[in-house]
Amino acid sequence: MANDNKSEFNKPEYFTNRELSWIDFNYRVLGEAKDKSNPLFERLKFLSITASNLDEFFMIRIASLKDMVNAGYTKKDIAGLNPEQQLKIISEKAHEFVNTQYNTYNRSLLPLLKNQNITIVPHYENLTDIQSKYVDDYFMNDVYPVLTPMAVDSSRPFPLIRNKTLNIGALIREEKDSEEYDFATVQVPNVLPRIVPIPSSKDSDITFILLEQIIEKNIHKLFLNYEVICAYPYRIMRNADLSIDEDEAADLLKEIQKQLKKRQWGEVIRLDVEDNIDKRLLKILKKELHVKDHDILKMNGPLDFTFLMKLFSLDGFDHLKHTKYIPQPVKDLNHEEDLFTQIRRKDILLHHPYQTFDPVVDFVKQAALDPNVLAIKQTLYRVSGNSPIITALADAAENGKQVSVLVELKARFDEENNINWAKKLEQSGCHVIYGLLGLKTHSKITLVVRKEDDGIRRYVHLGTGNYNDSTAKLYTDLGLLTCSKPIGEDATAVFNMLSGYSEPLTWNKLSLAPLWLRDKFLELIHRETEHARNGKKGHIIAKMNSLCDKSIISALYEASNAGVKIELIIRGICSVKVGIPTISENITVRSIVGNFLEHSRIFYFLNGGYEEVYLGSSDWMPRNLDKRVEILFPVEAQSLKAEIIDILKIELKDTVKAHVLTAEDTYEKVDKRGKKALDSQEYFCQKAIKEASTSDDVYNKRVFEPLIHEE
Repeated sequence: MANDNKSEFNKPEYFTNRELSWIDFNYRVLGEAKDKSNPLFERLKFLSITASNLDEFFMIRIASLKDMVNAGYTKKDIAGLNPEQQLKIISEKAHEFVNTQYNTYNRSLLPLLKNQNITIVPHYENLTDIQSKYVDDYFMNDVYPVLTPMAVDSSRPFPLIRNKTLNIGALIREEKDSEEYDFATVQVPNVLPRIVPIPSSKDSDITFILLEQIIEKNIHKLFLNYEVICAYPYRIMRNADLSIDEDEAADLLKEIQKQLKKRQWGEVIRLDVEDNIDKRLLKILKKELHVKDHDILKMNGPLDFTFLMKLFSLDGFDHLKHTKYIPQPVKDLNHEEDLFTQIRRKDILLHHPYQTFDPVVDFVKQAALDPNVLAIKQTLYRVSGNSPIITALADAAENGKQVSVLVELKARFDEENNINWAKKLEQSGCHVIYGLLGLKTHSKITLVVRKEDDGIRRYVHLGTGNYNDSTAKLYTDLGLLTCSKPIGEDATAVFNMLSGYSEPLTWNKLSLAPLWLRDKFLELIHRETEHARNGKKGHIIAKMNSLCDKSIISALYEASNAGVKIELIIRGICSVKVGIPTISENITVRSIVGNFLEHSRIFYFLNGGYEEVYLGSSDWMPRNLDKRVEILFPVEAQSLKAEIIDILKIELKDTVKAHVLTAEDTYEKVDKRGKKALDSQEYFCQKAIKEASTSDDVYNKRVFEPLIHEE
């Protein structure tokens, strides 16, 4: 029976804390490092990813919770936990996670490297005489000139330690038998390779040593006439959550530049040390950096596993990696024909990274050169370091076209990169917009206005991912190229809203956050609920990065209670609980963690048999729905709709990379008994390769089979 008492769907015990859910996600990534079916270097890569993930989690999420505690903020989250309670639980989980990381490294990965005749020297005391001499020479010739040792005494205060840098702390004394000692520190220079190849005892062996071990071995050369009592590496995380008062900022670009400098000197929220660090040295670090015991992570091995990504990137180890996948041509595009002509013929769906990102780049490049193009308008959230799209936009402006670009300066950790691009675009003659006050513009949209024989036509690209040609090889995303008149009109309205104060009363096809999108999603969910209550089948499939919005989850619980079948594919944070009697018995949650980062946002609604499919830039999170400019757009061409439904079907059948949420709030790998092994990412790779070798006419003959027929 349906339960109309909506307060029944809002109880704190029905929700998972978002931070704890994120830690669960990072455990799933760590699971790839532990998975014996993955090639060895792929496992190293995933361990590195867990480390960089954890760093960002601390710098932003933990830092934010600490700010709340310091401000006396006691409001509870959707799971009923106040900030102080969250910090306590998260600290315990983080320590457990780090222990699991290092167990994986020491017990699994290092022995496997050894089996491949690859050694990472654990400590300089393990070096042979020949290796020792090589390391000492390398230190004097390459490292020593770069180092800046800093001692601390009555005339020299404790130095400012930069965020995320690796340092070596030492205790030194002038006289050997003296009870007195001083503290000294030296930063491990990031301008030098951290992983250094050294001679091996056998020609068939490969040996590496970490830069900090080279410095530790030779640290006495930095403090002549002093005895070095001990030396150990340490690393700190600082609060990197920028606080920008946009109302008071006269120049947003300058204000963000100023805040970026502060990020290096924010409050210390985490101290990383080796687990065998000298207690006297640790006591000094705790005091000077103002950290408490629960903010210290003790590690049984090298600090900062991101060096493993450098190891992964080295040449010569292809046999220990997956075969590199090359994105395939888009089956519905002919490279010899004008792109605008092809878009006029039909809407074109792009599936990255299985299909190449080149058509998106070409869309902007052709527009920049086409004499009939009058204007190009685009939003940029994250772009690559050497972006061809930026170059094309600059060329378009220099060619006399009207070019308007919204560059989101507040894209976290890309602020500096985006400031540089904004300046370059302005110098080229582009109109650069810095977004709406108090909001991040996270939507992915490009509008090209073209003069044609029958009048002005608008071409639009909409996507679920960034205009970044580098990450487009690593992230799974979907994009749509269209010249639909209603979408073109909406695209114009979007840019008028972003550049001025024009706010349309109605939209043809698009739904935007922060004003309309939440209501649109709730309306679509409630419609399925009503269908179920009226005896029809209700079915929702939603794929996204994260889901933690209370009102959306409550609406899903209400729909489940009414009998709607709800299948969620959530890569990361998910605050939904499954299997709660009468509340979430009809909800399933799965997370796919594979070689590509699942990034697309897809939303399917059965709608009484008249299926609707939407793509968008937004997750179901408060920040996306309330504090960002996001776009949701429908896919209406029947063949493209069928293709997207097929993508969802395959991902729901994944038995290799999928993890399924249980009623016990744990994620478990799919039970393969009686099921065919299916890796959805590998399936899409093979599908793209096969389709690229056949004509697009073959694909256009496929029969559309509504999902309603599949049980």
